[in-house]
Amino acid sequence: MEVQFKKLENQDVLNLKNYYKNCSFLASNYSAIFSVMWKNHLGMNFAIIENCLVLQNEYAGKKYFYYPVSLTSSKEEEFKALDKIEDYCKKNYIKLNFSAVPESRITDIVLRYGVDLKISNSRKWRDYLYNAEDFITYQGKKFSGQRNHVNKFKKLYPNYEFLKLSGKDGEKIYTFLKGYEYRQLLKNSVMAEEEMQGVYDLLPYLDELDLKVGAISVDGKIIAVSVAEKCGEQLIIHIEKALSEYSGAYPTMAHEMAKAYAGDAKYINREDDSGDAGLRKSKLQYNPCGLVNKYDVTPYRIIDGIKRIPSIACERVTIGEITENHINELYRLEFDRERNKFWGYDWREHVKGEPDKNFFLASIKKDFENKWEVPAGIFLNGKLIGEVVLHNFGYSSECEIGFRLLPEYEGFGYAQEAAKGYIYYALMELNVETVNAKCFKENERSKKTLENLGMRKFAEDEMFYYFYTTAKN
Repeated sequence: MEVQFKKLENQDVLNLKNYYKNCSFLASNYSAIFSVMWKNHLGMNFAIIENCLVLQNEYAGKKYFYYPVSLTSSKEEEFKALDKIEDYCKKNYIKLNFSAVPESRITDIVLRYGVDLKISNSRKWRDYLYNAEDFITYQGKKFSGQRNHVNKFKKLYPNYEFLKLSGKDGEKIYTFLKGYEYRQLLKNSVMAEEEMQGVYDLLPYLDELDLKVGAISVDGKIIAVSVAEKCGEQLIIHIEKALSEYSGAYPTMAHEMAKAYAGDAKYINREDDSGDAGLRKSKLQYNPCGLVNKYDVTPYRIIDGIKRIPSIACERVTIGEITENHINELYRLEFDRERNKFWGYDWREHVKGEPDKNFFLASIKKDFENKWEVPAGIFLNGKLIGEVVLHNFGYSSECEIGFRLLPEYEGFGYAQEAAKGYIYYALMELNVETVNAKCFKENERSKKTLENLGMRKFAEDEMFYYFYTTAKN
């Protein structure tokens, strides 16, 4: 079944809440509240692949995939989902990028893709992780500051109450948030505005998502609200808002939420600091037991390291770059419907009108620059007679080969000779492990060429025969 991503809506989050609840990753990104609050800002999509929840978002024009979340933390399911994600990227010409890969899975990612990786772990996006018991008790010298703040708050407001709230208290929470809102917007940042809107978006789903909601009331007035979510062995504090004129409100709220809801949690996750200096100082003062590393990972394929089209001398033909000198022959090749019906791609489906001769040269150059394929010309005595292409490069050291000739040059073995040279280049120069090929079932000439090259048929469907070769063949 083909992988299909769809836009993540609030109802989807409700349907998927067990994936979040059972998630063993400590990163706050893998939580229902995060999805509800930030899905619009991040343009978040999702798919269920091999019984795993896979989230996808877009940033700066690039698509990013979150690590697959299995309901049972099955690595076998996660790895199968990764296979499908890679295949999805190949078929849809998407460069594979992962976002927020949890530390518990980064070794698996490195082993899967080897050294051909770009990895970043930005300090400002690392979550702050605390021992739950520390927040429940505030015991010991390192929490003396927090205890002092709580004691001062209790002395100033001896009649305060901590309230456990639920969905039926939505109007009370909304009233508090509207009174708090201007403080948030004083930050004058898009992120602050998006966060505030995300909080409002969350209010209708407090009960359905089994969220933990607390408030502090002084003289009947709510002066602080916090919303948390239990994911695996951590309680994630996603929302914590308090009126700062009530001295000690924040540490008191943190303490009360822990006592009320963190009894069965090992950790409390208070999310990242987004690079805010004041927030960083505050979070560090609560003495985290660690920071949650979240890795952005870009695996590289073999094609990503190819800087130029190779020049290869075969017995009679040569393989090399197609240039402005070959525009007329390239134009003939592209316009030949008989040749192109077996090429697997018809530009007529994507181009309006009749393109000029420069269009096709620009197209193959762009495809190489974007690292979608390595297109080369087949030359006989310096004249372009066809094209041979390496494409569909994957993340397991594989690629696919395709070739075509102008009609007057067919039947002389030129295609087989060029394909043999390009396969050797792929296997021995690029160190590709497997070269694949496919041909239409009615294209008997191509099938015979692939068989003569020593490629082995390994599958077929209604339309194609599928072949492969390795250095062993």
